[in-house]
Amino acid sequence: MMLSIPGLLSAEDLLAVREKLARADWEDGRSTAGHLAVKVKANLQLPLAAETARALGDLVLDRLGTCPTFIAAALPLRVLPPRFNRYEGGGTYGSHIDNALFRMPNNGPYVRSDISCTLFLSGPEEYDGGELTIEDSYGTQRVKLAAGDMILYPGTSHHRVEPVTRGVRLAAFFWTQSLVPCQLNRRTLFEMDEAIQRLAADHPDHDSVGMLTGVYHNLLRQWSVT
Repeated sequence: MMLSIPGLLSAEDLLAVREKLARADWEDGRSTAGHLAVKVKANLQLPLAAETARALGDLVLDRLGTCPTFIAAALPLRVLPPRFNRYEGGGTYGSHIDNALFRMPNNGPYVRSDISCTLFLSGPEEYDGGELTIEDSYGTQRVKLAAGDMILYPGTSHHRVEPVTRGVRLAAFFWTQSLVPCQLNRRTLFEMDEAIQRLAADHPDHDSVGMLTGVYHNLLRQWSVT
């Protein structure tokens, strides 16, 4: 399932993030690429241990924790701390699939990359190119969202960032391990959750609201893995 979440960061959040990124020290993004990805990666990235990266990552995680759409769609078990990248002057990241597993900081548990997430920190008017191109069973999608908006898509997808030919493209990216590993089951639960909320809004006293909520939780109980 591919899903966009508008306005994860407010205008105030974006201003604070952009100010910190403007003063940050960037490094070659290939320092965190795998042996195949390093051949197609040409961007800049905040060092993982940098204080700016940790502080901004905590801000993004805080906003995720209060975002009902993210929680309902991802059903997160673990979220890897966000990373931050910068594309300019022809910077690009060729077609690749993300690693299946990433380790949490300080030798913490592994995170399985069920869901890839990109949070746009530059507006589409600020740069040319730079589309996130995602290829999966639903076809090829070219994504270029407003600053503060986020896209979720399957970690199993081939994807790339098109060359940035003007301006600067800033983004945060991270991976989520879901309580429900199967993306078809996650989509079913998300659509059921949305339907229950609409039914509850239109017919709050209808017996079906409680019955369907019970079905939702029984499916979640059956499909979840912790």
